[in-house]
Amino acid sequence: MNAPIAPAQEPAAEAPDFAVTDAAARRVRQILSSEPEGTFLRLSVEGGGCSGFSYKYDMTTEQEADDFVIEKEGAKIVVDRISLDYVKGSQLDYVADLMGSAFKIHNPMATAKCGCGSSFAV
Repeated sequence: MNAPIAPAQEPAAEAPDFAVTDAAARRVRQILSSEPEGTFLRLSVEGGGCSGFSYKYDMTTEQEADDFVIEKEGAKIVVDRISLDYVKGSQLDYVADLMGSAFKIHNPMATAKCGCGSSFAV
């Protein structure tokens, strides 16, 4: 007797190699708590800055169908597909130290960066 054939399973969606630390997610959630419902953080990469490209952070409610979305610890972070190519393998972190506090992107693809860390070259 033949065993029933199981339905074909769809392959798991391939997730881009981009991560958000717990500290960054908590800080985003804290910032979003004072924003209107449905607001999230959009991370994008733009031409410019002293090293060639710069990271841009916006609070928005506008989402595109092909955006990459990370939801973590009650925070929603969105990266557009073009910017995602420049931050693959990266990690969004939030660092607070004696010099101040800021979001930091640890980007292994960056071949150079400015002193403040807001612009980079690939």
